[in-house]
Amino acid sequence: MYEEVPIPDDMKDEVEEYREKLMEAASDVDESIMEKYLGGKEVTLEELQSAIRKGTLGLKFTPILCGAAFKNKGVQQLLDAVPAYLPSPLDVPAIKGINPNTQEEVVRKADIKEPVAALAFKIIADPFVGQLAYFRVYSGELTSGSYIYNSTKNVRERIGRLLRMHANKREEVKVIGAGDIAAAIGFKKTFTGDTLCLEDQPVVLEAISFPQPVISVAIEPKTKPEQDKLSDCLIKLQQEDPTFEVKIDPETNQTIISGMGELHLEILVDRMRREFSLDVHVSKPQVAFRETITKGVEHSYKHVKQTGGRGQYGHVEIYVEPRKPGEGFEFVNKIVGGSIPREYIPAVQKGIDEAMGRGILCGYSVVDVRVTLLDGSHHEVDSSEMAFKICASIAFQEACKKARPVLLEPVMDVEIVTPEEFMGDVIGNLNSKRGKVRELSDRAGAKVIRADVPLAGMFGYSTDLRSATQGRANYSMEFSKYDVVPNNIAEELIAKSKGTSSEVPA
Repeated sequence: MYEEVPIPDDMKDEVEEYREKLMEAASDVDESIMEKYLGGKEVTLEELQSAIRKGTLGLKFTPILCGAAFKNKGVQQLLDAVPAYLPSPLDVPAIKGINPNTQEEVVRKADIKEPVAALAFKIIADPFVGQLAYFRVYSGELTSGSYIYNSTKNVRERIGRLLRMHANKREEVKVIGAGDIAAAIGFKKTFTGDTLCLEDQPVVLEAISFPQPVISVAIEPKTKPEQDKLSDCLIKLQQEDPTFEVKIDPETNQTIISGMGELHLEILVDRMRREFSLDVHVSKPQVAFRETITKGVEHSYKHVKQTGGRGQYGHVEIYVEPRKPGEGFEFVNKIVGGSIPREYIPAVQKGIDEAMGRGILCGYSVVDVRVTLLDGSHHEVDSSEMAFKICASIAFQEACKKARPVLLEPVMDVEIVTPEEFMGDVIGNLNSKRGKVRELSDRAGAKVIRADVPLAGMFGYSTDLRSATQGRANYSMEFSKYDVVPNNIAEELIAKSKGTSSEVPA
């Protein structure tokens, strides 16, 4: 709880000064306030709030409230300001989506009479009620006990119960309408970014785009009986967080978890210990490098293998070429005349997919390439899907080795806020980590440094920054792009992957 008290006498002049400035700003967006203000008439609180709301909706104002999460200071005023100043569902344009059947644009207004359209934006594994799916209703109504269609996954889901969430308290409701946010219990296949609608009036709303993980660690339970418990825990965490990935390393049989940074994985591991009571061992973080090619190459390969019985025969001619960063993999089939039967084409693509996963230089995944299948030949008896899959895989590997392959590393967009006297030390430290400063600016008496820094140099950076600035600087970072690894570091990584060096590049 909080209480309102009179303004202290020693602050009345300062408060009056800033209220005058607020009146001037409000009068710029509301003529009625301007007339009252210039005429010396009293402006009511409701009129002032209405003007602030008008300026906020017009993107002319940004309301700022003082407070701290510690002991909930200012939290009540912040929550009151949300409906007072921010747009309601009726103040923003109607949501637009795509009809998955016709690919035509669909508009859904914030009205309970419109067909249902809702977006699931968060999945939480609740220890008391099971999986909770948070969603926002853009149009129509959802009723507990009814069925809804997941147009993203093409499945029907039953809404077991509907809950209106109040922090950690739940209020069970029967109906949720347009503009509301609620949570549902009972969904089996609905996850973050999925659209919920009517099956006979389908719509797919704009999907949420999630970046690829850039950092990985190996994780294992300290006792064998906890292995199954760890698997269940990882599945639940994956459902909650689309940027969290889990895979089994086929060579070491280790469980590898990947995320968006050191802190991301530290929090997830802490949750495993705290919420799931799992005692786990975590290895040192590893950077998720990638590989690509830098020039186009045409290559032909014939796979012929004769054994005692039926042999293997596959022959492909492919052209591999680089694509722009972030464009991903593309397979183009230009076979005409049936030189490779149609039923073997998917096997060719599958062989290339598997070869991309194995990498060229160090075993990292290959990205941003286009492979065009130009020609080939087959044998009436010895050709098979397996033969063409093996043939395409080897052809891709051999072609890429001739296409000037390079290693790529994740580069982070780092923002550091530091007192000016430490700026030189901070920049020098960034340079030692192969960082490139993009921008210097001022913010509230401090210097703001924006830089691109390879993720490999950011491990343990919080400790380095505290040491260099007497604990007075802070930083944040997010994934920016993949960039080519310098030759000297690439050589170390390649040597390490072949077992000829134990050095770990920084």
